[in-house]
Amino acid sequence: MRRKPEIISLLTNPGIIAVVRAQKREQVLPLAEALVQGGVIAVEVTMTTPHAIEAIEEASQHLGARALIGVGTVLDARTCRDAIRAGAEFIVSPITKAEIVEAAHASDRPVMLGAYTPTEAQMAHELGADFVKLFPADGLGPSYIKAIRAPLPHLKIVPTGGVDLNTAADFIKAGCVALGVGSSLVSTKLLQEKNWAELTRLAGEFVAAVKKARKG
Repeated sequence: MRRKPEIISLLTNPGIIAVVRAQKREQVLPLAEALVQGGVIAVEVTMTTPHAIEAIEEASQHLGARALIGVGTVLDARTCRDAIRAGAEFIVSPITKAEIVEAAHASDRPVMLGAYTPTEAQMAHELGADFVKLFPADGLGPSYIKAIRAPLPHLKIVPTGGVDLNTAADFIKAGCVALGVGSSLVSTKLLQEKNWAELTRLAGEFVAAVKKARKG
C-alpha cells in the first residue's frame, strides 16, 4: 500500500488531476483506463457520480498501481472513511472541514480542502490540508493565485474550474503544484459518445502542457 508522501508525489507529477463527474457508474472504469493511457494517473471520482463508492472500488481493483483513484466532493468524515475503505488514495473536498482532514490522515491519505479567499486558504492549511483546492478558479485566474502566493508562499494550491489547455500553463507558472481538470478533459460529450480514444489524446495534451510550462 502506498504511503501518503508517495501519493503526494504522484499527484504533483505529472500534476493533472482528472475531476470525474460521471453520469453512470459503468463509465468510470473505461474512462479511468483511457486517462491512464494518456498519462493522467490521478482520477478523482466525485460523490455526485451515481454509486461513486462502488465505482471507486472497481476502478481501484482493476487499475491497481497504474492509477491513483481518489474521491471528490467529500463533505464529511463518514464519506471519507467509506471511500478510503473502497480504495480511494486521496480525498478532495470543496469545503474546509477539520473532520475530513482527521479522517484522511488517520488512514495515511492526503487531503485537499476547498477555499476561495486568502483567509479560507490559510485556514485549510492550518487544519492540516496537504493541498488547497482553489474553487471555483474560473472567476479568479492565474493572476489571483500569483497574488495569494506572494504573502502565502507555503500554500500548495490546486485550482479547479476554468482550467483548460489555454490556461494550464499560466496556472502552473503562477505557482500551482497541480491542476484539477474537469469538463475540459472529461466532457459530457465524450462520456455520452464513449470516445475513449479522444479522452486519451486530450489527457496526453494536458500532461504535455504542464511539462512544458514547468520547463519554461
